[in-house]
This record gives sequence, C-alpha cells and structure tokens, in this order.
Amino acid sequence: MAKILVADNDREVREMIIFALRFAGHEVLSASNGEEALSLAKQSIPDLILMDVRMPKMNGYETCKALKTNKDTLSIPVIFLSARGQDSEVQAGLQVGAADYILKPIAPDRLVEKIKPFLQKSVR
Repeated sequence: MAKILVADNDREVREMIIFALRFAGHEVLSASNGEEALSLAKQSIPDLILMDVRMPKMNGYETCKALKTNKDTLSIPVIFLSARGQDSEVQAGLQVGAADYILKPIAPDRLVEKIKPFLQKSVR
C-alpha cells in the first residue's frame, strides 16, 4: 500500500494513528516534531503526510511551507490533524499548501477512509 508519515508530538495520538494505518496495510513513518518530520520526508519521500499543527521545534504550518518549497517534497499531499478547527486555522493550513484539514479527535477507521482519495492520487 502507501508510505505515510505521521507527525504529532502527542505520543498516544501518534501511536493510535500509526496502529490504524498499519492495520489498513500501510507502511508508516513517525515524527514527534516539525524538524524531524521535514527531515524524514526529505529522506523517505512518503506518499502522504498526516501532521499536527501544534508541534515543537517547527510547527505544522512552518513544516508544510518548507515541504512545499522543496522540489523533492513539493507534490506530497499534507493533511493537517488538529483539535483546533477555527476558520482562521483551517485557512492558514490551506494557504501554506495543505491538501486538507481534519479535526481531532477522529475515529481511526474514519481517518483511514478520509485519506483514501489522497492516496489514490499520489501512490506511484
């Protein structure tokens, strides 16, 4: 299936998402902050990135912006996962290049379903 990078500083949330994605047959990489996510994305070129907005070292917006300015990671869809769903936050995410913005909490099976259209577009 697909290679997916999960970036979230909350270990429990990250592990729940990883479990659901692996159960669905995906290869999963994980990062606990924006800098680590950026480095892993450049090294492994995942098919999709699921990323929290609020992370240490480099927040999700900064990380997404950096990904979208790098020729090797430019085309990787980034989906933000956040507990903060104000219109201004969603718009900020989309403006830096995110493909979607999903509110947490979300049931693991629902998350797997929501990302399917992005994987069909990006899996090589």
